Parts: sequence; C-alpha cells; structure tokens
Amino acid sequence: MKENVIDVLLYLFETYIDTEERNKPDNEVLELELEQVGFQELEIHKALEWLDNMTVAADQPLKRHATMRVFSDNELERLDVECRGYLLFLEQVGVLDVETREIVLERVMALDTEEIDLDQLKWVVLMVLFYQPGREVAFAWMEDLVFEDMEAIVH
Repeated sequence: MKENVIDVLLYLFETYIDTEERNKPDNEVLELELEQVGFQELEIHKALEWLDNMTVAADQPLKRHATMRVFSDNELERLDVECRGYLLFLEQVGVLDVETREIVLERVMALDTEEIDLDQLKWVVLMVLFYQPGREVAFAWMEDLVFEDMEAIVH
C-alpha cells in the first residue's frame, strides 16, 4: 500500500474530528493505531509533525494586508490553476481571510507531495479552519462543501 502524509492526515481527521479534546489519544497511541491500520512509520511521523506545526501556525496570527497574492514558483508547481482559483473563490466568499489563506498555503507546501489536487486542497483547508479559533462558521461552510462533493461522487 503506497500511502502518503495526506492519507494519514485524512484518516486522523475523519477518525477524530468529533472526539472531545480530553478523549483524544496521545501521539504514542496514535502511532501504534496508525501502524496497525497499515501506515508506514515515516509517513506517520511526518503527519504528526505536520499537525504539531499546524497548531503552532494557528497560535501565531499573520500580519498581512496585501490585496493581491502572487504565488511563488514552488507554489505554482504544487498548485494547479484549479487549486489556485479555488483558494481565490474561498477568499471571495469569506471562508478564508488573508491569514488563513497563508496558513493553508504554508501547510500545503509542508506536505510531502509534488502536486496537490483539488480534493486534497479542500481537506487541507478544512483542517486549517478546524484549528483556527473564531473560524467555526467558515469551518462549517467548508465542511458542507467537502462532504457535499463526496456525496456527489458516491451517487
């Protein structure tokens, strides 16, 4: 099974999204569970580090007031036109603000993948919003978008 960091993150997010903070397992228990499910140790460590850095990013709000975002060459390589357009759309409808957009981009760049597709980007946005205090409405809106898209695929 060829799994990557985002697969581990999706598993954790889907498994523990509704779990109360005090009932969440510690990293050692998570590592054991993930290994039993079939994820590789290296991917597990990268995913847990990615999540640890997510909470650090959420605790450090950015001070950016740019009206236009210019993507770096690395970001252009990782995010295709569809993904970049989707980020712009999310900003325009108020799901993302400048700070959360930058956190999303930073977290995308921290993933161990050469390219990210739109569905993966949506999950990253959802995870970022989950960790942002005061962004509950945006999280709920994004959650509806992600799960509606999943239902459309199934039907």
